[in-house]
Formats: sequence, structure tokens, C-alpha cells
Amino acid sequence: MVIKIIILIEFVALLISLGSGLRFLFKDVGVSDSKRAVYALGVRISIAVTMMLTIAFGIHSGQLVNTAPWDQPRAVNQSGS
Repeated sequence: MVIKIIILIEFVALLISLGSGLRFLFKDVGVSDSKRAVYALGVRISIAVTMMLTIAFGIHSGQLVNTAPWDQPRAVNQSGS
């Protein structure tokens, strides 16, 4: 359960970084020296990589499992004929 909360926090941080990058992009139009949008992109990439590593760790450790119905093993029909 803790790993799901960590992933949720990382996702919210990713959305906040996306919004701040968009705001910097619109606010700094015409300012050639501003690199705030580039820094926001770097932060967003770092958060995304951290989130992918967290998901990979969760799957590897067994804390995150696949419960999709189409991915479950099928029951084999053992009829006598």
C-alpha cells in the first residue's frame, strides 16, 4: 500500500511540474535568457524516471501485481471423454 501512495505522490508531482513548465513557457515568451521551462522539463523527466523505477521495484518485489482479468490463467476443461 505504501508503494501505491508513493506512486500517487510522484504522479501529482509530475502534473505540477507539467503545469509549471506550461506556465513558464507562456510567461517567458520573448525572453531569450529564461531557462525556466528547460529546468521544469528536467524536473519532469527526473520525476518520470523515479516513478518508473518505483513501479519496476514494486513489480519486482511483488507489492504491485497484475489483476487484469484477461491476464489470468485459464481453467482447463478436464472432461472424461
